[in-house]
Amino acid sequence: MFREDFLWGVSTAATQIEGGYQADGKAPSIWDSLSEGKIANDENCHHACNHYYKYKEDIQLLEKIGVNSYRFSINWSRVIVDENGTINEQGLQFYRNIIDELVKRNIQPILTLYHWDLPMWAHEKGGWKNPQIVEWFCHYTKVIAENFSDKVNYWVTFNEPQCFVVSGYISGWHAPFLKLSKQEIESVARNIMLAHGEAVQIIRKLSKRKVSIGFSSMNSCYLPVDNTENSIREAYQRNFEETDAPSVAYWSDPIVLGKRAQGQDFLSDDDLKVICQPLDFYAYNIYQPKYDNKYDKENPAYYTGMPKSGLGWYIVPECMYWSAKFYHERYKLPILISENGMANWDLVSEDGKVHDAQRIEYLKGYLQNLKKAADEIEIIGYQYWSFLDNFEWAMGYDARFGLVYVDYRNDARTLKDSAYYYSEIIKTNGGNL
Repeated sequence: MFREDFLWGVSTAATQIEGGYQADGKAPSIWDSLSEGKIANDENCHHACNHYYKYKEDIQLLEKIGVNSYRFSINWSRVIVDENGTINEQGLQFYRNIIDELVKRNIQPILTLYHWDLPMWAHEKGGWKNPQIVEWFCHYTKVIAENFSDKVNYWVTFNEPQCFVVSGYISGWHAPFLKLSKQEIESVARNIMLAHGEAVQIIRKLSKRKVSIGFSSMNSCYLPVDNTENSIREAYQRNFEETDAPSVAYWSDPIVLGKRAQGQDFLSDDDLKVICQPLDFYAYNIYQPKYDNKYDKENPAYYTGMPKSGLGWYIVPECMYWSAKFYHERYKLPILISENGMANWDLVSEDGKVHDAQRIEYLKGYLQNLKKAADEIEIIGYQYWSFLDNFEWAMGYDARFGLVYVDYRNDARTLKDSAYYYSEIIKTNGGNL
């Protein structure tokens, strides 16, 4: 069963929902400035869901759904507008308003410091390649901690370093649309890990209340072929054998265990002492299993014509159970599911409602498996991705992940059937699953 104080919530990211990209003194981010011609349908994030001006209405929707937590991110460039560390007070006030609205409604803020929106001023100075960025990130963290730690219990330093490094600096698919050398990627990774470790120390030092801190990893999961111990052990090992930049171990082993993954000679012993700080939970984002066609041809969970989301991602609810088991076993921390959800091609029906039956089945299956895991290991919460349909990075606006339908022509919000279903799950603390 889920614990009584289970964190039922939803997730968002600043760039994906806020808009207001030039509002009230905000500096541009890499997504604001570098995306022209790079996004599906020639779209951009400049307006997104207009959350910057509709945050009160959106938080009222959170209350209507019944969540007791909400994971959101701060847009670094909205708060710190230049390399000198100049603070934009209006930007700070925007996030203070959000936090105050959440607390007023007994919704726990889960604050993410970095969800991919690097300020252009930092990018122009080398961005994550420049060791100076650790100092810049420390200053930013200090400002956020000093202003918001009186009301925020839960902190996430980085969201999916695998994803923004691989997509932004290796494949060139995401901002800043670069393709760096292996040596440059090692420098980027080292700076991110050091920034994480320094940020954890800053939050703990400056916090005005007891805090819980983690980072959010991107974790797919190899599944056992069957329930025999040999098959389970083999699947477990496969999840941590990969040690390149897209892998779990590349980031989580240094950050959580304080040890290098294979090939990480670029991390010194002194680096690891900074990088590995005590964490209170292990957060990860899980959508689908991993499959290796050669290995998994005998796996009954993998078959021709199997269910997939609107983006072609596999729908295999069992990956929720096995990922929780495997990552808890390795990292020995309470688990927070910081993202999980399904992209669909939703539409408003003639009755004015959004009937997303597939998402309801998705939620049911994945949460049943999380409930099964919660009977065996410590799981502190689940954050559905996403609260709103939003700007889905380089894929633009076509794929809809939200529990709330957004009409991008007029910013109108419509709760989908899945939002009402999720609300019932929350009311019963998963008892109706």
